Amino acid sequence: MKVLYLYMFPLWGNGSGNWLRRLVYRLDEHYGQDFEAMIVAPERRKVPGAKIRTLKPPMMGVFVGNPELPNERRYSKMSNLDHVKIFNYYLLQTAKVIEKFKPNLIHVFHTAFLPPVARSLANLYKIPFIITTHGSDLYYFKEDNRWKANVRDASVRAKYITANSNFTREWYLDMFGHDLYKKMKTIPSGIGYKTDFNKDVSWIDKKYNFKYDKMVLFTGRLTQHKGVEYLIKAARQIKAEVVIAGDGPEKKYLESLIVKYKLVNVHMVGYFSSRLETINDFYLRADVYVAPSVWNEPLGLVILEAMSHNTPVVVSRKGGVTTIVKDGINGFLIRPRSPALIVEKVNLLLNDDKLRWKMGNKAYKTVMEKFNWTKIAAKFYHLYEKSLQKPRPNGKNHVK
Repeated sequence: MKVLYLYMFPLWGNGSGNWLRRLVYRLDEHYGQDFEAMIVAPERRKVPGAKIRTLKPPMMGVFVGNPELPNERRYSKMSNLDHVKIFNYYLLQTAKVIEKFKPNLIHVFHTAFLPPVARSLANLYKIPFIITTHGSDLYYFKEDNRWKANVRDASVRAKYITANSNFTREWYLDMFGHDLYKKMKTIPSGIGYKTDFNKDVSWIDKKYNFKYDKMVLFTGRLTQHKGVEYLIKAARQIKAEVVIAGDGPEKKYLESLIVKYKLVNVHMVGYFSSRLETINDFYLRADVYVAPSVWNEPLGLVILEAMSHNTPVVVSRKGGVTTIVKDGINGFLIRPRSPALIVEKVNLLLNDDKLRWKMGNKAYKTVMEKFNWTKIAAKFYHLYEKSLQKPRPNGKNHVK
C-alpha cells in the first residue's frame, strides 16, 4: 500500500505536523512490508518512515500562527490571486509526485486548500482520498470561507473523514453538512515513545537560576487563543517557577506583562524546534502543566505530552479537552480567563504531593490506554484498507 500525504506547513512547530510524523513512523514500524509513505510538504528535514517531496510554494501562510513561520501572513489576509497561485502550485506539484510515486491512496492532513487539490487529482488519476481535520483549520473558516464550498464538495467525494476528537467531528459536520456523518470517524492523536523517568534534568534549574523546587509548565504557540496571559497573571500568586516554552505573535505582549508585574519566577524559554529531547526534559521537570486556552481546543496534543510524563494538568474547559481530562481525576478543568482559578488549582497540586502523584499517575494511564500510537496507527491502516475496497453492490462500505 502506497499512501501520499498532503500537508501545507513544516512538519515541526505544530500539533498536526507532529501527528503526521508519528503516524507514518508507526505505520512503517508495524506495516513496513506492506506500507510506503510519501509526504508532500514545505519541509526539508528527514522524517523516519516516509520519503519527503519538498515544496516551495509561491508564498507561505498560517491559520492561527506557527513558530516556524513567525513572519508569514494569515491565509485569511491573502488575496484571491494569492490563493489561486497556492492552489495551482500544490495541484501541479502533487500531480508530478503522483506520476512518479503512483500512490494507492491520498491522505489530506488539513482542510483548507488541500481537499480540493486531492479531489481534483483523485478524479483524474482514479485514486481514493481521505481527509483529516485537526480543528485549527476549521477555525480558519470562521475568518475566511472562500474555500468552504470547495471543501464541502471534496468532503462529499472523500472516502472517509477523520477528526481528532468528537468535538472536532461535530464542528466539521455543523460546518460542512450532517449528511457526511456516516463517513466521519474520530481518531485522536497519540503518544507512543518511552520516557526515562529517572533522567537527570537538573540542567534546567541551573540554566534558568531556579529559586523554587516546584515548576509549572506551558508549551505551545504564543497566540491569543492559548490564553497564556492568564497564567502569567496567576504566577504572581504561585510559589513555583513558571516556564513558558514556545513562540508566536503574543510573545512581546507576554514579555511586557512579566515586566509590568515584576515577575522573577516566570521564564520565557522560547521554541525548541525539532529538539524533542530538550522539550521532553521540561515535561519531566514540571510538577504541574497548565493549558489556559480561551478558544475551543480541538484536542490538545501538548496536554497529552504532559500527561505522558506523569504530570497532572490544569486546563480550560473548552472544546475537545474533556476527551482527555477528567476533572479531579487526572487533572482539573477550569473556567477560561480566570487567573484566580489557575492559582487555586495549581497551588492545590503543588502543596499536596500525594494528590499530585495520584493525579499524575492517572494522567499517565489515561494516555497510555486511550492514546496509544500503536492502536491509532492500526485504526488508520484499517481505514486505508477500507478506502481501497471496491464498493459493495448496495453501497454500504462504511467503517463501523
